[in-house]
Amino acid sequence: MPVIKALLCSVTAVLVLGTAGACSGVPEAEVVEADRGTIGIALPTTTSPRWVADGESMVRQFELLGYRTELVYGEDDVKGQISQLRAMIAKRDRALVIGSIDGGALKDVLAEAAAAKIPVIAYDRLIRDTGDLGYYATFDNFRVGVMQAAHIVEALDLAEGGGTDTVELFAGSADDNNATFFFNGAMSVLRPYLDSGRLRVVSGETSFAKVATQRWDGAVAKKRMERLLAGPLAGERLDAVLSPYDGISRGVLEALKAAGYGSARKLPVITGQDAEIDSVKLIAAGEQSQTVYKDTRELAKVAVQMTNSLLTGGKPEVNDTTQYDNGVKVVPAFLLQPVNVDKSNYRRVLVDGGYYTADQLSSK
Repeated sequence: MPVIKALLCSVTAVLVLGTAGACSGVPEAEVVEADRGTIGIALPTTTSPRWVADGESMVRQFELLGYRTELVYGEDDVKGQISQLRAMIAKRDRALVIGSIDGGALKDVLAEAAAAKIPVIAYDRLIRDTGDLGYYATFDNFRVGVMQAAHIVEALDLAEGGGTDTVELFAGSADDNNATFFFNGAMSVLRPYLDSGRLRVVSGETSFAKVATQRWDGAVAKKRMERLLAGPLAGERLDAVLSPYDGISRGVLEALKAAGYGSARKLPVITGQDAEIDSVKLIAAGEQSQTVYKDTRELAKVAVQMTNSLLTGGKPEVNDTTQYDNGVKVVPAFLLQPVNVDKSNYRRVLVDGGYYTADQLSSK
């Protein structure tokens, strides 16, 4: 037997049916590869680089375990995502991993998945109002907001007392459960300074409903910032902007620069999240102040392990069974820890950690 064929037979013995026949000269067409089935992966959009990276990571890791994958993006169209999920259910995909566009709109389609005995994992965004959700893979979302607000406190030396600094608040999309966790985490840190008068929201817009940004859209955030700059902030100094996500941060920054910040006036402290490459470059340039890095390679690994455990008779590992009540049940979750990134550590965290290359951060 040729050496190459012998090696292939020994390596694939556990993955094929009829291996003995193949190694004894049976034509290759008669060898049937073991089929672990297809995993459906439905993510919200390709407009954010992190979701593209998440999808690629999950595909790679599922395929290493022998599964096929079907990766689709809803492009922020809720009805479109529901149609994608129904198609996966009709094809009897073995499991669904869902990063939802609207976490409150999937109750009916998840009931269809449950009827077909297809388990569902919520990926980074909690799916609400359904008992047909198995597990949730995410980061410590409350802590993300705490880290963003803590950066503002430190950058403005709020704990040292003194005069009054100003801040404007931005939150994520109201249909994403994570957005409230980020906002509540941040407000748990900022509220004492707002109550004492050490920090002031000039616009007076402080409720989540007032500051939410539909679909996390940077263009929507830019328009709101432009409105604030032309109205309540006209003639006022702005010291900080609480932004929950890098795309929103960039929209805010565009509006600020068009209004003279960064040239005639000093840019405010601007937070962010996801360590998107365009925002990391802005951090390196001293324009965006901070972002929260979430290693989505590790999140993908958690989701893959959860799914594989469910399909092989195991029990997925979780580390939180209290925080994520979706309105019907408390969903068992595995929470990963986020990392604060600013100008002082972005190279060590992101380049030395292998998330980006130095060339990627230096390219235009």
